[in-house]
Amino acid sequence: MPFQQYSFPKVIRELGLNLADADLFSAVESIEPRPEFLAQIIEGSNLASAINTEKARSEFVVAPILLEFRRLHAGRIGLFSGVELEADPSRGLNGVCDFLITKSPLQHIVSLPIVTVVEAKNENLRTGMGQCIATMVAAQLLNQAEPGGATSIHGAVSSGNLWKFLRLAGTVVTIDLVEYLVDNVGKILGILHHIVETA
Repeated sequence: MPFQQYSFPKVIRELGLNLADADLFSAVESIEPRPEFLAQIIEGSNLASAINTEKARSEFVVAPILLEFRRLHAGRIGLFSGVELEADPSRGLNGVCDFLITKSPLQHIVSLPIVTVVEAKNENLRTGMGQCIATMVAAQLLNQAEPGGATSIHGAVSSGNLWKFLRLAGTVVTIDLVEYLVDNVGKILGILHHIVETA
């Protein structure tokens, strides 16, 4: 059973997790976006909304935000799209990820630790939460296999226009109470920066 076959909230029970909610990032400072990047995101968001497919939202909004985030880190992180993770196929913890951010700058292979998983969805963020959580658990297992591996991992489910963040620490999945609009892309960049810097 690959990641996308996990639904929310059943994923919590099926993977033996506990659920919490909290305001995770409202205190995190925004990063002022470059004017040309902001113009690109507005154009991409309008185009993706008109096309109204998951692929359009992923390509025209989510991917450009993550690429800008990588640019801001001057290549000190890894960014992957459409790569396969295989942590524990017997539990369905395998499959293709929309996006991964790693602490390692290597780009030819996914190097640990994985710090963030991002799932792009069309409109209903809830439909992507099960898949995102399962992918976070897989990433956590892979990270823990390394000496001194991180036990905490973050995730995001995004429609491009709306972003919902999650944190997995041990067996507790915390869902952020706040949803962030792409209109405030500086806040989204700030949250991603905070996640990488504190990983």
